[in-house]
Amino acid sequence: MDKGRLHSIETFGAVDGPGIRTVFFLQGCPARCSYCHNPDTWNTGGGREVNIDEIVSRAKRGKPYYGEDGGVTFSGGEPLLQGKFLREALIALKAEGIGSAIDTSGTYFDEDSEAAIAEADLLLLDIKHTDAAVFRELTGRGQEPLFKLIEVINRLEKPIWVRQVIVPGLNDTKAYIEDLNGFLSNMKTVKKVELLGYHNMAENKYEKLGLDYRLKGLEPMSNEKLRSLSELIIQI
Repeated sequence: MDKGRLHSIETFGAVDGPGIRTVFFLQGCPARCSYCHNPDTWNTGGGREVNIDEIVSRAKRGKPYYGEDGGVTFSGGEPLLQGKFLREALIALKAEGIGSAIDTSGTYFDEDSEAAIAEADLLLLDIKHTDAAVFRELTGRGQEPLFKLIEVINRLEKPIWVRQVIVPGLNDTKAYIEDLNGFLSNMKTVKKVELLGYHNMAENKYEKLGLDYRLKGLEPMSNEKLRSLSELIIQI
């Protein structure tokens, strides 16, 4: 399988893994997260068709800027939804000496996921919520894919950055961070934990797409409170 579906490309990315990165946003996502800021990536038939050669060619343009830490990140959407294509792309990038990361929502896992994860240098994993019922309410998905991902990442000993969006009134408490710390204790190779503040910048995008924004009117997360909660995260 040498063709996939691509939503967009970001060059000189600095927040999707270490160093300077080229970020490929793959099209399609099975989740419908309440605070998703890329609803235009949901449709598996959207975006455009792309082949491995284009991925490698675009990635190589940024190679002079990657340094020791940078490289390519596959985000989305949910990149594991295109596991076979993703694996081939990761192998091709490795042959060019380009490091790679998979940014996954933790909402999808299939028979191709482990093979793709095995080729990545780093995983960025979203933890939507530690509670199973709230997780499903937020995403429309169960936690089973998340636990399968964690099992594979542990077994393959892949470095992982954990990300948790903090939403006012949902998980912005000391008690939740304590639960999160307990959750993190099940992961063997966590190198970094990032708490990300909820923002509402996607509201207009939902309106243009004719979609209902479930958190409409909710104020963005306070940076001050986010910093105080970040101090409660266990030291990695």
